[in-house]
Amino acid sequence: MERDEAYIRHILDAITAIEKYTKDIPKEQFLDKRNQMMQDAVIRELEVIGEAVKRLSDTVKEKSADVPWRDIGDMRNILIHEYFGVDLEIVWETLQSDIPHLRKILSRVER
Repeated sequence: MERDEAYIRHILDAITAIEKYTKDIPKEQFLDKRNQMMQDAVIRELEVIGEAVKRLSDTVKEKSADVPWRDIGDMRNILIHEYFGVDLEIVWETLQSDIPHLRKILSRVER
């Protein structure tokens, strides 16, 4: 369980970083090619989230069966292996819908 706590902390730290990088940033600005540094930073944090999720125990995953754990891990694989094919629209949608939901659930699991 101690390892799970560390992984959950890594995920929450990555979510905090993503929120900081994208605070008050509209979609058009996020997608703009001139913001590649921000895009790369967000993608890196999503990779961290995916890697940490893959290492969580089945016990934690079973406690929060409403989280699409496999999809999160699969997204990490796509981000890692699709160097030139990352769809920033999908990344943006993930930031808007999945990341807040994941924070809420992990905050509950962390207690």
